[in-house]
Amino acid sequence: MTAWNITLTDKYNQTALIDSGEFVRAIVQEALQEFLLAEVTECVGAEYYERTDMRTGVRNGYKPRTLNLRVGSVELRVPQTRDSEFHTELFERYQRSEQAFTLAIVDMWLNGVSTRKVACITDALSSVTFSKSAVSELCKSLDAQVGAWRSRDLSGHAWPYVFVDALYENVRRGNRVVSAGILIATGVRDDGVREVLDVAVADTESAASYDDLFSSLRERGVSGVQLVTSDDHAGLKAAIRRYFQGAAWQRCQVHFVREALGKASPKGRGELAADLAAVFDAEEREEAMVLAAAVADKWRAAAPRAAAMVEDGVEECLSALSFPEEHRERIRTNNAVERLNREIRRRDRAIGVFPNEESALRLVCMLCIEQSEEWLSSRPYLDMGLLEPDGGGAPGEGPCGQGRQEEAGNE
Repeated sequence: MTAWNITLTDKYNQTALIDSGEFVRAIVQEALQEFLLAEVTECVGAEYYERTDMRTGVRNGYKPRTLNLRVGSVELRVPQTRDSEFHTELFERYQRSEQAFTLAIVDMWLNGVSTRKVACITDALSSVTFSKSAVSELCKSLDAQVGAWRSRDLSGHAWPYVFVDALYENVRRGNRVVSAGILIATGVRDDGVREVLDVAVADTESAASYDDLFSSLRERGVSGVQLVTSDDHAGLKAAIRRYFQGAAWQRCQVHFVREALGKASPKGRGELAADLAAVFDAEEREEAMVLAAAVADKWRAAAPRAAAMVEDGVEECLSALSFPEEHRERIRTNNAVERLNREIRRRDRAIGVFPNEESALRLVCMLCIEQSEEWLSSRPYLDMGLLEPDGGGAPGEGPCGQGRQEEAGNE
């Protein structure tokens, strides 16, 4: 264990020791050092001075390496092997999101941004000195990773299900703080595995934003799309018709219910939520439409705006009924990315206001890369054997697909 210049019998007691930043930093340093030693042992197939038939390599000293974390700078001794076969992913895997997070903080310092929300983090980082050249190199490294990930080829699979979600981040533009929309596109491949497809800063009220996103996905090889699930955004349905011909649009049922409840009085929201749940639990479209009409009639007097919303928009929430029953629970909402959204929110709450759009995009992309890697190494999200090549006779059955078919007929 690392030794400190204080003991429990000196003027510092146990509480003071645990609260010490040096104590936490030393614990992290020793844990990471043990991880490196375990990695090299696995690589060479033997412990120190151990002679076994399983041994495949020989240790060859150490190389010093500094890892900058929020607890301070950690000095590590990276093991080396004579054949140079040993390579640790500790620095790349552990520090990717940390680098993006740190860079967002440093960007604030260099741009004169001050916020109480990041005070605790800047205090933790105060022991590490960042020069402008270091920040520039760090930024270039991360931006290269983000650029390569956002331009990677996606043509190896068909993508029957695509989900588009929008987050909003506070970003500084000149002397103003504005809300910038960040679009996150995820998809389920034809083998049932999920993956984050792309992240883009956009004006979510502009059709051009969705045109740019879907155009990029098409150019990178996304095809075979049968259903796009998202919230109701202006220009989205037109972009789906343009770039994913025949695909249906599923309006996120969770967002629809939240919006409808906001148009009712607090007293009646519980009952309205139960009525809408019954509509969305229907197994057939015809049954759901009959229930929706009854709900609209029931609430026309007490909550006229909610009733009108149900009457006019509920059909957009029923496209999932045209797909396998086993898939419907997971394709009818954007809840599949809620965990990802929670992780992004945990980070951006600490940052408060991003110094620029590039900083926001950088951090969200790095978190999405990590999430995508986790999904790729996990078991399939859906059993795609249940989905017929033509979508179970359903492509184009939703509002977007129907509109596209009509356009094709006119052409």
